[in-house]
Amino acid sequence: MLAETDAAPETEPETGPLRRCVLTGERQAKEAMIRFVVAPDGRVVPDLAARLPGRGMWLSAKAAVLEDRRLGPAFARAAKAHVTLPDDLPTMLVAGLERRVAELLGLARRAGQAVAGFVAAREWVASGRAGLVVEARDGAPDGRRKLLAGAAVPVVAPLTAAQLGAVFARDHVVHVAIATGRLARLIATEAQRLAGVRGDTPGNG
Repeated sequence: MLAETDAAPETEPETGPLRRCVLTGERQAKEAMIRFVVAPDGRVVPDLAARLPGRGMWLSAKAAVLEDRRLGPAFARAAKAHVTLPDDLPTMLVAGLERRVAELLGLARRAGQAVAGFVAAREWVASGRAGLVVEARDGAPDGRRKLLAGAAVPVVAPLTAAQLGAVFARDHVVHVAIATGRLARLIATEAQRLAGVRGDTPGNG
């Protein structure tokens, strides 16, 4: 549970690199937050791509924020209206962010900017081509260490081996290397938001 603090009284204009969390009032880069809008029927709707029309309300991508009992009133104050939250909001966000990660991985694969499997991924890491390593959440830590072999490449673990396998048309995939560039940065950003929503601790996926 978060400490008892006043929720941010107002949302701010959606300009600049920072947004204010409607619950905690903390200002963060929008890439570390989740945008919401209010539907005509008063439902609070996640806008993971930050593209839906309407006044945006931003929330820190943290499990403790999503589980806080003051979340509903905080959204109501920000919207200046009665609103309803989905009962399964954390589950909905996890599923949505998993889809976004899988879609970005699919784009990287089709663009020739991703390879799957230990040998191929290790070659990209060793050659310096890899800007990001994506590991299966249920993969063995020892395999990750062997893949990196001391290389300073960021690692994320947003999906299971079966979910990664579905992206690469295999039964399962444990190791993926992403070429340095925009897609690697986007995948890392979405994986970090997903980890925050799940409440993962460093080294726990």
